[in-house]
Parts: sequence; structure tokens; C-alpha cells
Amino acid sequence: MPPRSHRIVSLLPAATEIVCALGLGHELKGRSHECDFPPGVEALPACTRSNIKDGTSREIDREVGSRVNAGLSLYDVDTEALGALLPTCVVTQDQCDVCAVSLESVEAALKDRIASKPLLLSLSPRTLGDVFSDILRVGEALGVYAEAKALVRIYSDRVAAIAERTGSLEKRPRVACLEWLDPLMGSANWIPELVILAGGEPVFGVTGEASMRLAPQQLLKANPDVIVLLPCGFDCTRTRSEAPALWRIPGFEKLGAVREGRVRIADGNAYFNRPGPRLVESLEILAEILHPELFDFGHQHRGWEPLENQH
Repeated sequence: MPPRSHRIVSLLPAATEIVCALGLGHELKGRSHECDFPPGVEALPACTRSNIKDGTSREIDREVGSRVNAGLSLYDVDTEALGALLPTCVVTQDQCDVCAVSLESVEAALKDRIASKPLLLSLSPRTLGDVFSDILRVGEALGVYAEAKALVRIYSDRVAAIAERTGSLEKRPRVACLEWLDPLMGSANWIPELVILAGGEPVFGVTGEASMRLAPQQLLKANPDVIVLLPCGFDCTRTRSEAPALWRIPGFEKLGAVREGRVRIADGNAYFNRPGPRLVESLEILAEILHPELFDFGHQHRGWEPLENQH
């Protein structure tokens, strides 16, 4: 019996990458407005749209807070576009309503309004292991479980190879990963886990828990050895343009990481804040940043860059 074909709509960039990594990119019929990898998915119809206007980090934060407090949605599902694609499977998330369209919005769009009655898969990863489990779950639902198991085995081996080299390190730098710069937010979920695997000690965040707001005094008191800037939704160029906000924090220039030139920019949009296959590359990026004497995967100037002091 030939394998069953699918009409897949992914409403999450990480899910789009999972579907394509499983060899089912040809069965993707629609995407979210943020899906941009692998190259070519931009040509698919977008089935969501953002209600957040672009601006500075501070302006975006204020608008998000204002809309949430007023009970307004941050993203909308284009029900007409979604229905026209006659999907058999819709993949979404319920991990973060600020990052992508909410599960409730997708359920409302599907209820009695999409004639094809698609299967709904919702992902909610908090750890690297959760991401690997999501790959297996998507693979099982779409009839490619064997391929999913093989893929997870490859990713797990890459992670294990790094962990083996960092596991016996005596010197582990204290690392602050910042998910937002103005106001400050420390990264959590899978990020502290990646820092540990890469041979560092996270100073903020607990693996599996939500990211948290930080007062400037918390960053100053922590005085990390390395600071990694990886704002959600920003690439390296955008993060570099937002970085001067940090130097407006009184005392920031006195931090050890700043004085010693160990502030790094990472592509939070493509890597760290997408809980999909490229979290393994995110780990490689951190390993390069923290222990350049041990690791060189070639990610510098592609996935991360040094940031010079900005007086």
C-alpha cells in the first residue's frame, strides 16, 4: 500500500522545520507568517498574521503588554486562507502565546469552519528532550515514525558528542543569556540546559521553566563571565542595533563580561528561540562561544558574532 499523502499546514516556524526535516516539505501547503526556513517555504500561503507593530524593544514590549492586558490577540488565524487549503493536519503550539498564534485561536478557527476536519497537533516543548519527543510525535502522526527515530538519534549523538567533551571541564564560565534587552529578560526553557551542555553555568533561568523579567540590578549583581544576547524574533543585525540599550544601564560597562570583551550576539530568531531541529546548532553555537579552544563548528559570523563595547 502506498504511503498516505498529507496536506499539512504548520502555524509555527519550529514545526515547519520539523516537518521538512522529516522529508515532508513537499506536503506542506500553508505556513505561519513567520515561517522562513528552510528556504522556499516563504512561497507557501501564510495562514496567520501579527497584530504587533514593529518598533524598538521597549515599544514592542509595551504594545504586547497593552494588548494582553486589554484581552486583545497578538496574532490572528486567517480562517479563509486556512480553509481554502483543505488541510488534513494542522501543527501549532501552546508553549508561548507571545511567540506565535495561540492554541485557542487555532481551535476556534477549526471548529465547524474548516470543511476538511484536520488533525490538530499542538507542541509545547520546555526542554531539549521535549523537542525530540515532538519530532517523534509529529513523525508518528504523519506516518514517518522510523524516519523520526533516525533523525532524533542523529541529533542526540551530536548533543552527546559535545556533552562528552564538556562534562569533565573544571572551569565553567558563568553565562547570562538574555532573551530581551529592553526591558531585560533572562532566557529559560531549554536555554539553561544548552548552556550546561556547552560547558557553562547559567546564572539565570531554570531548565523547563518560563523565561523571566530581570531588574538591571540582578544582572549587575550576577556579574556573569559571558553575556549572550539572543532576543526572541531578532537576528544578529537587529540585535546589534538594539544593544546600546544595555550600555544605558548604570554600571553595565563595569561588568566582567563587558570589560573582558565577552559579550556575544546570537541569532535568537533562527536558532535559540525555535524549539526545533536547529536547537542542536544552537548548542554548537554556545559551545563555540564558551570554549573556542575546544569547538569550531563554523557558526561564527553566521549564527553568532562578538559585540564590541559600545560606549
